[in-house]
Amino acid sequence: MNWDLLIIQCLNGLQLGLLLFLLAAGLTLIFGIMDFINLSHGSFYMIGAYFCASITNLTGSLILGVVISLIGVLIVGALVEALLARRLYRNDHLDHVLVTLGLILCFDTAVHFFWGAEGMTIPLPPALDGQVNMGDIVIPTYRFVIIIAGLLVAGGLYLLVNKTHLGMLIRAGASNRVMVTALGINIDRLYMIVFAIGAAMAGFAGMLIAPITEASVGMGNEIIIIAFVVVIVGGIGSVKGAFYGALLIGLIDTLGRSYLDDFLKLSMPANYAETAAPALSAMMVYILMAAILAFRPRGLFPPATKS
Repeated sequence: MNWDLLIIQCLNGLQLGLLLFLLAAGLTLIFGIMDFINLSHGSFYMIGAYFCASITNLTGSLILGVVISLIGVLIVGALVEALLARRLYRNDHLDHVLVTLGLILCFDTAVHFFWGAEGMTIPLPPALDGQVNMGDIVIPTYRFVIIIAGLLVAGGLYLLVNKTHLGMLIRAGASNRVMVTALGINIDRLYMIVFAIGAAMAGFAGMLIAPITEASVGMGNEIIIIAFVVVIVGGIGSVKGAFYGALLIGLIDTLGRSYLDDFLKLSMPANYAETAAPALSAMMVYILMAAILAFRPRGLFPPATKS
């Protein structure tokens, strides 16, 4: 086995897992606390990428673009919660799905109208547009930036949820919404804060990936399904579950696409293995989800209680 290639693929899987975590963490809190199914969560991923591309190209500073874009996506998330989502909390899940599906179309159309259909690229500064040499392994510098940024956000979210008063309210809301309301907590304000933080994290993921893939219309629609799989695998309402579930799925997806054909060649002809491997690798995360639902229906790390 080529161990250098394995290390590179593991880093790719870690990068994907951390991006999925940024999406899934906000999604699992929104789902867990508000019991709100937000299919349009991936649209914040797209909006963050476009905001960052526009501001970076305007100012020439990627850092300034990220900071201003985070504030912008935070405001957009708060407005969506106050003007639309708040009116749907008492409705059934079908209403959530229909309205947020319509919101996806609205966001995609708005982005197409303001930015066009071509997509936008984010130029990397020279300091990030290089390579890191680790012996025989050569890794793009920006990949390390994504991994470090994802780990820093994960650590910050851990401190927020476990070490602050707001985090105590978030954990209580994820475990027992009725009790939080009965204790006199301003539930509307809590919901808005959680929704806006979740939107900002999704937008940050879009900002991180846009220099690699460019910002494009509908880019959030391609990743939101996997983010929901992460939420289910990790446990609805669990940030810890979202973190470990995202890393697990990122590694399984990346390593499956890289090595499954070699594994299948051990038991079948090479042409069959090469045909079957892409389809099976695409199914692996869903097979994992089905297994988790069968043996641990509440996920790997569910909240302590739920009501």
